[in-house]
Amino acid sequence: MPPAKKLKILFVTSEVVPFIKTGGLADVSSALPQKLQELGHLIRIVVPKYGAIDERKFKIHEVVRLKDLTTKIGNKEVVFSLRSSFLIGQKARVQIYFLDNPEYFGMRHSLYSDPITGKDYADNDERFILLAKSVFALINKLGWVPDVIHCNDWQGGLIPAYLKTLQKEDETLKTIKTLFTVHNLGYQGEYGKSTFAKTGLPDKLNSETGILQNGKVNFLKAGLQFADFINTVSESYAKEICSDDGFSNGLKDVLAKRKKDVFGIINGIDTLIWNPEKDKIIAKKYSAKTLEDKLVNKKSLSEKFGLKYEPNVPLLGMISRLEDSKGFDLIQKTFKELMGMNIKLIVLGTGDRKYHKFFEEALFKHKGKFACYLGFDDGLAHFIEAGSDIFLMPSLYEPCGLNQMYSLVYGTVPLVRDTGGLADTVQRFKESDGTGNGFSFKKYTETEFLKELKHAIKIYTNDKKTWTKIQKNGMKSNFTWLNSSKNYIELYKKLVAS
Repeated sequence: MPPAKKLKILFVTSEVVPFIKTGGLADVSSALPQKLQELGHLIRIVVPKYGAIDERKFKIHEVVRLKDLTTKIGNKEVVFSLRSSFLIGQKARVQIYFLDNPEYFGMRHSLYSDPITGKDYADNDERFILLAKSVFALINKLGWVPDVIHCNDWQGGLIPAYLKTLQKEDETLKTIKTLFTVHNLGYQGEYGKSTFAKTGLPDKLNSETGILQNGKVNFLKAGLQFADFINTVSESYAKEICSDDGFSNGLKDVLAKRKKDVFGIINGIDTLIWNPEKDKIIAKKYSAKTLEDKLVNKKSLSEKFGLKYEPNVPLLGMISRLEDSKGFDLIQKTFKELMGMNIKLIVLGTGDRKYHKFFEEALFKHKGKFACYLGFDDGLAHFIEAGSDIFLMPSLYEPCGLNQMYSLVYGTVPLVRDTGGLADTVQRFKESDGTGNGFSFKKYTETEFLKELKHAIKIYTNDKKTWTKIQKNGMKSNFTWLNSSKNYIELYKKLVAS
Protein backbone atom coordinates (compact mmCIF):
# COMPACT_ATOMS: atom_id res chain seq x y z
CA MET A 1 0.00 0.00 0.00
CA PRO A 2 1.39 3.46 -0.89
CA PRO A 3 1.89 5.83 2.05
CA ALA A 4 -1.02 8.19 2.75
CA LYS A 5 -0.59 11.54 1.03
CA LYS A 6 0.53 14.37 3.28
CA LEU A 7 -1.98 17.18 3.00
CA LYS A 8 -0.85 20.81 2.87
CA ILE A 9 -3.29 23.00 4.78
CA LEU A 10 -3.16 26.79 5.13
CA PHE A 11 -5.24 27.63 8.19
CA VAL A 12 -6.47 31.24 8.26
CA THR A 13 -7.94 32.62 11.47
CA SER A 14 -8.34 35.87 13.41
CA GLU A 15 -7.09 34.50 16.77
CA VAL A 16 -4.87 31.71 18.10
CA VAL A 17 -3.93 30.59 21.64
CA PRO A 18 -1.42 31.35 23.20
CA PHE A 19 -0.82 34.49 21.11
CA ILE A 20 -4.24 36.15 21.31
CA LYS A 21 -7.77 35.11 22.32
CA THR A 22 -11.32 36.39 22.74
CA GLY A 23 -13.21 33.10 22.49
CA GLY A 24 -13.34 29.44 21.48
CA LEU A 25 -12.09 30.12 17.93
CA ALA A 26 -8.62 30.78 19.39
CA ASP A 27 -8.59 27.37 21.13
CA VAL A 28 -9.67 25.53 17.97
CA SER A 29 -7.13 27.46 15.87
CA SER A 30 -4.36 26.24 18.15
CA ALA A 31 -5.41 22.67 18.96
CA LEU A 32 -6.55 21.52 15.50
CA PRO A 33 -3.43 22.61 13.52
CA GLN A 34 -1.17 21.06 16.17
CA LYS A 35 -2.98 17.74 16.04
CA LEU A 36 -3.04 17.72 12.21
CA GLN A 37 0.71 18.38 12.13
CA GLU A 38 1.26 15.65 14.73
CA LEU A 39 -0.66 13.24 12.45
CA GLY A 40 1.86 13.90 9.67
CA HIS A 41 0.25 16.67 7.62
CA LEU A 42 1.85 20.01 6.71
CA ILE A 43 0.05 22.91 8.35
CA ARG A 44 0.73 26.63 8.26
CA ILE A 45 -1.33 29.31 10.01
CA VAL A 46 -2.02 32.96 9.12
CA VAL A 47 -3.25 35.37 11.82
CA PRO A 48 -3.09 39.17 12.26
CA LYS A 49 -0.34 40.54 14.52
CA TYR A 50 -2.35 42.66 16.95
CA GLY A 51 -0.55 45.05 19.27
CA ALA A 52 -1.24 42.79 22.25
CA ILE A 53 0.94 40.00 20.80
CA ASP A 54 4.37 39.98 22.43
CA GLU A 55 6.80 39.63 19.53
CA ARG A 56 9.87 39.17 21.73
CA LYS A 57 8.28 36.50 23.86
CA PHE A 58 7.10 34.56 20.80
CA LYS A 59 10.27 35.23 18.74
CA ILE A 60 8.37 36.71 15.81
CA HIS A 61 10.84 37.61 13.06
CA GLU A 62 10.91 39.12 9.59
CA VAL A 63 11.03 37.09 6.38
CA VAL A 64 12.82 39.02 3.64
CA ARG A 65 10.55 37.73 0.85
CA LEU A 66 7.45 38.66 2.84
CA LYS A 67 8.48 42.18 3.86
CA ASP A 68 6.87 45.45 2.67
CA LEU A 69 4.35 43.88 0.29
CA THR A 70 1.65 46.10 -1.23
CA THR A 71 -2.00 45.72 -2.15
CA LYS A 72 -4.97 47.98 -2.79
CA ILE A 73 -8.04 48.32 -0.62
CA GLY A 74 -10.32 50.45 -2.78
CA ASN A 75 -8.07 53.28 -3.98
CA LYS A 76 -5.84 53.09 -0.93
CA GLU A 77 -2.41 51.52 -1.26
CA VAL A 78 -1.61 49.40 1.77
CA VAL A 79 1.83 48.13 2.78
CA PHE A 80 2.06 44.99 4.91
CA SER A 81 4.48 42.25 5.92
CA LEU A 82 4.09 38.65 6.94
CA ARG A 83 6.34 37.76 9.84
CA SER A 84 7.14 34.28 11.05
CA SER A 85 7.20 32.22 14.23
CA PHE A 86 6.09 28.81 15.50
CA LEU A 87 3.12 27.59 17.47
CA ILE A 88 4.89 25.18 19.79
CA GLY A 89 2.83 22.42 21.35
CA GLN A 90 3.62 19.30 23.33
CA LYS A 91 4.19 17.16 20.24
CA ALA A 92 4.18 19.52 17.25
CA ARG A 93 5.65 22.77 15.95
CA VAL A 94 3.41 24.60 13.49
CA GLN A 95 4.71 27.42 11.28
CA ILE A 96 2.68 30.59 11.86
CA TYR A 97 2.68 33.80 9.83
CA PHE A 98 1.63 37.09 11.41
CA LEU A 99 0.02 39.70 9.17
CA ASP A 100 1.80 42.89 10.21
CA ASN A 101 0.38 46.32 9.48
CA PRO A 102 0.65 49.01 12.19
CA GLU A 103 -2.43 51.01 11.11
CA TYR A 104 -4.87 48.10 11.02
CA PHE A 105 -3.45 45.77 13.66
CA GLY A 106 -0.17 46.70 15.33
CA MET A 107 -1.35 49.93 16.98
CA ARG A 108 -4.37 48.23 18.53
CA HIS A 109 -4.31 45.84 21.46
CA SER A 110 -7.96 44.87 21.08
CA LEU A 111 -9.05 42.51 18.29
CA TYR A 112 -12.40 43.63 16.93
CA SER A 113 -13.72 46.50 19.02
CA ASP A 114 -12.56 49.67 20.73
CA PRO A 115 -12.09 48.84 24.44
CA ILE A 116 -13.16 52.37 25.45
CA THR A 117 -16.42 52.66 23.48
CA GLY A 118 -17.15 48.93 23.20
CA LYS A 119 -18.04 49.50 19.52
CA ASP A 120 -16.58 47.53 16.63
CA TYR A 121 -13.73 49.28 14.83
CA ALA A 122 -15.14 51.29 11.92
CA ASP A 123 -12.49 49.86 9.56
CA ASN A 124 -12.97 46.17 10.40
CA ASP A 125 -14.00 45.67 6.77
CA GLU A 126 -10.62 46.95 5.53
CA ARG A 127 -8.71 45.02 8.20
CA PHE A 128 -10.13 41.68 7.13
CA ILE A 129 -10.04 42.47 3.40
CA LEU A 130 -6.30 42.80 4.03
CA LEU A 131 -6.21 39.44 5.84
CA ALA A 132 -7.86 37.77 2.82
CA LYS A 133 -5.53 39.43 0.30
CA SER A 134 -2.42 38.65 2.35
CA VAL A 135 -3.12 34.91 1.98
CA PHE A 136 -2.59 35.04 -1.79
CA ALA A 137 0.53 37.17 -1.43
CA LEU A 138 1.93 34.59 1.01
CA ILE A 139 1.31 31.68 -1.38
CA ASN A 140 2.78 33.47 -4.39
CA LYS A 141 5.85 34.83 -2.61
CA LEU A 142 6.71 31.57 -0.84
CA GLY A 143 5.70 29.20 -3.61
CA TRP A 144 4.11 26.99 -0.93
CA VAL A 145 0.80 25.96 -2.52
CA PRO A 146 -1.64 24.34 -0.10
CA ASP A 147 -4.15 21.64 -1.05
CA VAL A 148 -6.73 23.41 1.12
CA ILE A 149 -7.14 26.91 2.52
CA HIS A 150 -9.12 26.42 5.72
CA CYS A 151 -10.93 29.71 6.43
CA ASN A 152 -12.63 30.45 9.75
CA ASP A 153 -15.67 32.65 10.44
CA TRP A 154 -16.58 35.90 8.73
CA GLN A 155 -13.04 37.27 9.03
CA GLY A 156 -11.96 34.68 6.42
CA GLY A 157 -15.13 34.84 4.33
CA LEU A 158 -13.69 36.80 1.40
CA ILE A 159 -10.88 34.29 0.73
CA PRO A 160 -13.05 31.78 -1.20
CA ALA A 161 -14.68 34.68 -3.09
CA TYR A 162 -11.28 36.05 -4.19
CA LEU A 163 -10.04 32.59 -5.17
CA LYS A 164 -13.06 31.96 -7.43
CA THR A 165 -13.08 35.43 -9.05
CA LEU A 166 -10.04 37.73 -9.01
CA GLN A 167 -7.58 34.85 -8.65
CA LYS A 168 -9.23 32.31 -10.94
CA GLU A 169 -6.76 32.83 -13.82
CA ASP A 170 -3.72 32.34 -11.59
CA GLU A 171 -2.27 28.95 -12.60
CA THR A 172 -0.49 28.59 -9.23
CA LEU A 173 -3.79 28.68 -7.35
CA LYS A 174 -5.95 26.53 -9.64
CA THR A 175 -5.70 23.33 -7.63
CA ILE A 176 -6.47 24.91 -4.24
CA LYS A 177 -9.76 24.02 -2.54
CA THR A 178 -11.39 25.99 0.27
CA LEU A 179 -13.08 24.87 3.46
CA PHE A 180 -15.07 27.52 5.34
CA THR A 181 -15.74 26.75 9.01
CA VAL A 182 -18.58 28.62 10.70
CA HIS A 183 -18.02 28.65 14.45
CA ASN A 184 -21.01 30.92 15.08
CA LEU A 185 -23.48 32.10 12.45
CA GLY A 186 -24.51 34.99 14.70
CA TYR A 187 -21.43 37.01 13.70
CA GLN A 188 -21.47 37.79 9.98
CA GLY A 189 -19.22 40.78 9.24
CA GLU A 190 -21.87 43.12 7.79
CA TYR A 191 -20.91 46.49 6.29
CA GLY A 192 -22.49 49.33 4.32
CA LYS A 193 -22.59 49.31 0.53
CA SER A 194 -19.47 51.49 0.29
CA THR A 195 -17.44 48.49 1.47
CA PHE A 196 -18.04 46.67 -1.81
CA ALA A 197 -15.72 48.98 -3.78
CA LYS A 198 -12.99 48.35 -1.21
CA THR A 199 -13.07 44.59 -1.85
CA GLY A 200 -12.23 44.95 -5.56
CA LEU A 201 -14.58 42.04 -6.33
CA PRO A 202 -16.41 41.92 -9.71
CA ASP A 203 -19.48 44.20 -9.90
CA LYS A 204 -21.86 41.27 -10.48
CA LEU A 205 -21.32 40.28 -6.82
CA ASN A 206 -22.63 43.66 -5.69
CA SER A 207 -26.14 42.20 -5.39
CA GLU A 208 -28.33 40.02 -3.20
CA THR A 209 -27.42 37.03 -5.37
CA GLY A 210 -23.77 37.92 -4.73
CA ILE A 211 -22.35 38.95 -1.36
CA LEU A 212 -25.00 41.48 -0.28
CA GLN A 213 -27.50 40.45 2.37
CA ASN A 214 -30.38 42.86 3.06
CA GLY A 215 -28.45 45.62 1.30
CA LYS A 216 -25.21 45.13 3.22
CA VAL A 217 -21.91 43.55 2.24
CA ASN A 218 -21.80 40.30 4.22
CA PHE A 219 -18.39 38.63 4.62
CA LEU A 220 -19.89 35.43 6.03
CA LYS A 221 -22.26 35.10 3.09
CA ALA A 222 -19.29 35.48 0.72
CA GLY A 223 -17.67 32.45 2.38
CA LEU A 224 -20.89 30.44 2.25
CA GLN A 225 -21.42 31.25 -1.44
CA PHE A 226 -17.90 30.56 -2.69
CA ALA A 227 -16.22 27.98 -0.42
CA ASP A 228 -15.98 24.49 -1.92
CA PHE A 229 -17.10 22.91 1.35
CA ILE A 230 -18.63 24.45 4.48
CA ASN A 231 -18.52 22.96 7.92
CA THR A 232 -19.68 23.89 11.34
CA VAL A 233 -18.75 22.65 14.78
CA SER A 234 -21.39 19.97 15.40
CA GLU A 235 -23.56 17.75 13.23
CA SER A 236 -26.83 18.92 14.78
CA TYR A 237 -25.96 22.61 14.29
CA ALA A 238 -25.06 21.88 10.64
CA LYS A 239 -28.57 20.46 10.13
CA GLU A 240 -30.26 23.23 12.14
CA ILE A 241 -28.73 26.10 10.15
CA CYS A 242 -29.78 24.56 6.81
CA SER A 243 -33.38 23.97 7.80
CA ASP A 244 -34.50 26.29 10.59
CA ASP A 245 -34.98 30.07 10.38
CA GLY A 246 -34.40 30.31 14.11
CA PHE A 247 -30.82 29.08 13.74
CA SER A 248 -29.77 30.40 10.34
CA ASN A 249 -29.67 34.12 11.20
CA GLY A 250 -31.27 35.10 7.90
CA LEU A 251 -29.06 32.88 5.73
CA LYS A 252 -31.26 29.79 5.47
CA ASP A 253 -31.81 30.13 1.70
CA VAL A 254 -28.06 30.38 1.04
CA LEU A 255 -27.33 27.40 3.30
CA ALA A 256 -30.22 25.27 2.03
CA LYS A 257 -28.85 25.60 -1.52
CA ARG A 258 -25.44 24.38 -0.30
CA LYS A 259 -26.87 21.67 1.96
CA LYS A 260 -24.93 18.80 0.32
CA ASP A 261 -21.67 20.71 0.91
CA VAL A 262 -22.35 21.45 4.60
CA PHE A 263 -20.78 19.13 7.19
CA GLY A 264 -20.61 19.01 10.99
CA ILE A 265 -17.53 18.10 13.04
CA ILE A 266 -17.64 18.49 16.80
CA ASN A 267 -14.70 20.31 18.40
CA GLY A 268 -12.35 18.47 20.73
CA ILE A 269 -11.12 19.54 24.14
CA ASP A 270 -7.57 19.77 25.40
CA THR A 271 -7.31 16.84 27.81
CA LEU A 272 -3.91 18.02 29.02
CA ILE A 273 -5.68 21.06 30.48
CA TRP A 274 -9.18 19.72 31.17
CA ASN A 275 -8.75 16.42 32.98
CA PRO A 276 -9.62 15.89 36.69
CA GLU A 277 -6.83 13.32 37.02
CA LYS A 278 -4.15 15.80 35.91
CA ASP A 279 -5.64 19.21 36.75
CA LYS A 280 -3.09 21.14 38.83
CA ILE A 281 -5.50 24.00 39.54
CA ILE A 282 -8.24 22.16 41.45
CA ALA A 283 -8.18 21.35 45.18
CA LYS A 284 -7.80 17.59 44.71
CA LYS A 285 -7.33 15.47 41.60
CA TYR A 286 -9.78 12.62 41.13
CA SER A 287 -11.03 10.01 38.67
CA ALA A 288 -14.10 7.83 38.12
CA LYS A 289 -12.55 5.40 40.62
CA THR A 290 -12.03 8.07 43.30
CA LEU A 291 -15.23 10.09 42.87
CA GLU A 292 -15.44 10.68 46.62
CA ASP A 293 -12.52 13.14 46.15
CA LYS A 294 -14.83 15.31 44.05
CA LEU A 295 -16.40 16.36 47.37
CA VAL A 296 -13.07 17.92 48.41
CA ASN A 297 -13.46 20.16 45.34
CA LYS A 298 -17.09 20.91 46.20
CA LYS A 299 -16.02 22.02 49.67
CA SER A 300 -13.20 24.15 48.25
CA LEU A 301 -15.51 25.75 45.64
CA SER A 302 -18.16 26.52 48.28
CA GLU A 303 -15.60 28.19 50.54
CA LYS A 304 -14.07 30.15 47.65
CA PHE A 305 -17.46 31.73 46.96
CA GLY A 306 -18.44 32.20 50.62
CA LEU A 307 -21.12 29.50 50.62
CA LYS A 308 -21.59 27.03 53.45
CA TYR A 309 -20.39 23.57 52.41
CA GLU A 310 -23.30 21.13 52.48
CA PRO A 311 -22.32 17.82 50.84
CA ASN A 312 -25.90 16.69 50.25
CA VAL A 313 -27.28 19.93 48.80
CA PRO A 314 -26.78 20.05 45.00
CA LEU A 315 -24.36 22.77 43.90
CA LEU A 316 -25.15 24.10 40.41
CA GLY A 317 -22.52 25.82 38.28
CA MET A 318 -22.63 28.03 35.18
CA ILE A 319 -19.69 29.43 33.17
CA SER A 320 -20.79 31.47 30.18
CA ARG A 321 -21.11 34.76 28.38
CA LEU A 322 -24.10 36.43 30.03
CA GLU A 323 -26.51 36.81 27.14
CA ASP A 324 -29.96 35.68 26.03
CA SER A 325 -28.70 33.03 23.59
CA LYS A 326 -26.95 31.24 26.47
CA GLY A 327 -30.24 30.78 28.31
CA PHE A 328 -29.91 33.60 30.83
CA ASP A 329 -33.41 34.85 30.09
CA LEU A 330 -34.64 31.44 31.35
CA ILE A 331 -32.42 31.74 34.43
CA GLN A 332 -33.71 35.24 35.15
CA LYS A 333 -37.38 34.29 34.70
CA THR A 334 -37.07 31.22 36.93
CA PHE A 335 -34.64 32.69 39.46
CA LYS A 336 -37.19 33.19 42.21
CA GLU A 337 -38.26 29.55 41.92
CA LEU A 338 -34.63 28.37 41.75
CA MET A 339 -33.86 30.18 44.99
CA GLY A 340 -36.86 28.46 46.57
CA MET A 341 -35.33 25.02 45.87
CA ASN A 342 -32.86 23.22 48.10
CA ILE A 343 -29.88 24.09 45.86
CA LYS A 344 -26.93 26.48 45.60
CA LEU A 345 -25.93 28.26 42.40
CA ILE A 346 -22.60 29.76 41.27
CA VAL A 347 -22.28 31.81 38.06
CA LEU A 348 -19.03 32.87 36.37
CA GLY A 349 -19.14 35.12 33.32
CA THR A 350 -19.40 38.52 31.77
CA GLY A 351 -21.72 39.99 29.15
CA ASP A 352 -24.92 42.00 28.88
CA ARG A 353 -25.24 44.83 31.39
CA LYS A 354 -28.81 43.80 32.28
CA TYR A 355 -27.53 40.46 33.60
CA HIS A 356 -24.66 42.08 35.49
CA LYS A 357 -27.23 44.29 37.22
CA PHE A 358 -29.60 41.38 37.86
CA PHE A 359 -26.94 39.14 39.41
CA GLU A 360 -25.43 41.97 41.48
CA GLU A 361 -28.86 42.55 43.04
CA ALA A 362 -29.42 38.78 43.47
CA LEU A 363 -26.18 38.52 45.48
CA PHE A 364 -27.66 40.70 48.24
CA LYS A 365 -31.07 39.06 48.19
CA HIS A 366 -29.87 35.46 48.22
CA LYS A 367 -26.66 35.41 50.23
CA GLY A 368 -25.83 31.86 51.20
CA LYS A 369 -27.63 30.36 48.19
CA PHE A 370 -26.23 32.27 45.24
CA ALA A 371 -22.72 33.49 44.37
CA CYS A 372 -21.17 34.92 41.23
CA TYR A 373 -18.03 36.38 39.73
CA LEU A 374 -18.84 38.86 36.95
CA GLY A 375 -15.74 38.60 34.83
CA PHE A 376 -13.64 35.73 33.62
CA ASP A 377 -11.09 33.77 35.61
CA ASP A 378 -9.62 30.56 34.22
CA GLY A 379 -8.73 29.21 37.68
CA LEU A 380 -12.29 29.70 38.92
CA ALA A 381 -13.58 27.95 35.79
CA HIS A 382 -11.58 24.84 36.77
CA PHE A 383 -12.88 25.05 40.37
CA ILE A 384 -16.50 25.29 39.15
CA GLU A 385 -16.14 22.35 36.76
CA ALA A 386 -14.57 20.18 39.48
CA GLY A 387 -16.70 21.30 42.43
CA SER A 388 -20.23 21.53 41.00
CA ASP A 389 -22.70 18.65 41.03
CA ILE A 390 -24.77 19.91 38.08
CA PHE A 391 -23.67 22.20 35.24
CA LEU A 392 -26.40 24.35 33.66
CA MET A 393 -26.22 25.13 29.93
CA PRO A 394 -29.78 25.91 28.80
CA SER A 395 -28.73 27.62 25.53
CA LEU A 396 -31.21 28.81 22.93
CA TYR A 397 -28.66 27.66 20.35
CA GLU A 398 -25.14 26.29 20.68
CA PRO A 399 -22.94 25.62 17.62
CA CYS A 400 -20.68 23.32 19.64
CA GLY A 401 -20.13 24.27 23.27
CA LEU A 402 -17.13 23.16 25.31
CA ASN A 403 -18.27 23.47 28.91
CA GLN A 404 -20.69 20.57 28.66
CA MET A 405 -17.74 18.41 27.51
CA TYR A 406 -15.52 19.64 30.36
CA SER A 407 -18.39 18.89 32.76
CA LEU A 408 -18.84 15.35 31.49
CA VAL A 409 -15.17 14.43 31.93
CA TYR A 410 -15.19 16.03 35.42
CA GLY A 411 -18.22 14.00 36.54
CA THR A 412 -20.27 17.19 36.81
CA VAL A 413 -23.61 16.23 35.31
CA PRO A 414 -24.73 18.66 32.57
CA LEU A 415 -28.29 19.89 32.19
CA VAL A 416 -28.67 21.34 28.68
CA ARG A 417 -31.17 22.27 26.04
CA ASP A 418 -31.32 19.72 23.25
CA THR A 419 -29.69 21.79 20.48
CA GLY A 420 -26.55 21.92 18.35
CA GLY A 421 -23.39 20.57 19.96
CA LEU A 422 -25.24 20.04 23.24
CA ALA A 423 -27.53 17.51 21.54
CA ASP A 424 -24.50 15.74 20.03
CA THR A 425 -22.62 15.34 23.32
CA VAL A 426 -25.21 15.07 26.11
CA GLN A 427 -27.53 12.05 26.03
CA ARG A 428 -30.54 12.33 28.32
CA PHE A 429 -30.40 9.79 31.13
CA LYS A 430 -32.88 6.94 30.72
CA GLU A 431 -33.93 5.29 33.94
CA SER A 432 -35.27 2.30 31.97
CA ASP A 433 -31.83 1.08 30.89
CA GLY A 434 -29.35 3.27 32.79
CA THR A 435 -27.93 4.88 29.62
CA GLY A 436 -27.20 8.54 29.17
CA ASN A 437 -24.79 11.04 30.70
CA GLY A 438 -26.89 14.06 31.58
CA PHE A 439 -30.24 15.82 31.44
CA SER A 440 -31.84 17.76 28.59
CA PHE A 441 -35.05 19.46 27.56
CA LYS A 442 -36.37 20.32 24.09
CA LYS A 443 -38.74 23.31 24.27
CA TYR A 444 -37.07 26.59 25.19
CA THR A 445 -39.47 27.43 28.01
CA GLU A 446 -39.19 28.07 31.75
CA THR A 447 -41.59 25.17 32.39
CA GLU A 448 -39.49 22.61 30.51
CA PHE A 449 -36.25 23.86 32.05
CA LEU A 450 -37.59 23.68 35.62
CA LYS A 451 -39.21 20.29 35.05
CA GLU A 452 -35.91 18.76 33.92
CA LEU A 453 -33.96 20.45 36.72
CA LYS A 454 -36.39 19.09 39.32
CA HIS A 455 -36.00 15.63 37.75
CA ALA A 456 -32.19 15.88 38.06
CA ILE A 457 -32.34 17.14 41.66
CA LYS A 458 -34.74 14.33 42.63
CA ILE A 459 -32.26 11.67 41.42
CA TYR A 460 -29.32 13.50 43.03
CA THR A 461 -31.13 13.71 46.38
CA ASN A 462 -32.86 10.32 46.51
CA ASP A 463 -30.73 7.92 44.49
CA LYS A 464 -26.98 8.37 44.91
CA LYS A 465 -26.27 5.05 43.20
CA THR A 466 -28.02 6.17 40.00
CA TRP A 467 -26.38 9.61 40.22
CA THR A 468 -22.94 7.99 40.40
CA LYS A 469 -23.86 5.88 37.35
CA ILE A 470 -24.72 9.06 35.37
CA GLN A 471 -21.43 10.67 36.47
CA LYS A 472 -19.40 7.64 35.41
CA ASN A 473 -21.21 7.42 32.07
CA GLY A 474 -20.07 11.00 31.40
CA MET A 475 -16.53 10.40 32.55
CA LYS A 476 -16.11 7.68 29.90
CA SER A 477 -16.56 10.34 27.18
CA ASN A 478 -13.78 10.75 24.64
CA PHE A 479 -13.67 14.30 23.32
CA THR A 480 -9.99 14.43 22.38
CA TRP A 481 -8.82 16.49 19.43
CA LEU A 482 -7.55 13.24 17.91
CA ASN A 483 -11.13 12.22 17.01
CA SER A 484 -12.02 15.66 15.61
CA SER A 485 -8.74 15.90 13.67
CA LYS A 486 -9.31 12.54 11.99
CA ASN A 487 -12.75 13.76 10.90
CA TYR A 488 -11.20 16.95 9.47
CA ILE A 489 -8.61 14.90 7.59
CA GLU A 490 -11.38 12.79 6.03
CA LEU A 491 -13.21 15.98 5.05
CA TYR A 492 -10.03 17.51 3.53
CA LYS A 493 -9.47 14.32 1.51
CA LYS A 494 -13.05 14.36 0.25
CA LEU A 495 -12.63 18.02 -0.65
CA VAL A 496 -9.33 17.53 -2.51
CA ALA A 497 -10.86 14.62 -4.45
CA SER A 498 -14.01 16.59 -5.38
